Amino acid sequence: MEVQNRLGLHLRAASALAQTAAQFSSKIMIGTGKDDLVSAKSMTSLMMLGAAQGSRLKLRAEGPDAKEALKAVQQLFDEKFGEE
Repeated sequence: MEVQNRLGLHLRAASALAQTAAQFSSKIMIGTGKDDLVSAKSMTSLMMLGAAQGSRLKLRAEGPDAKEALKAVQQLFDEKFGEE
């Protein structure tokens, strides 16, 4: 998925992502590649990604509600975190 919002994955966007991910029991991981995935439930880890506008991120979820979690996170990205 691509970070489309103008400010990238900044504090407010990372907070929205972490709060959304926390609603699910599944393990949700996000990052720029296969080996650098971080927990989408950790706002600090999300901020450390430094994902600017145009960054391409990989998303992975494992658990009983993984499909729903992926859909919810994808929707956040599609709606540009409600910023535009």
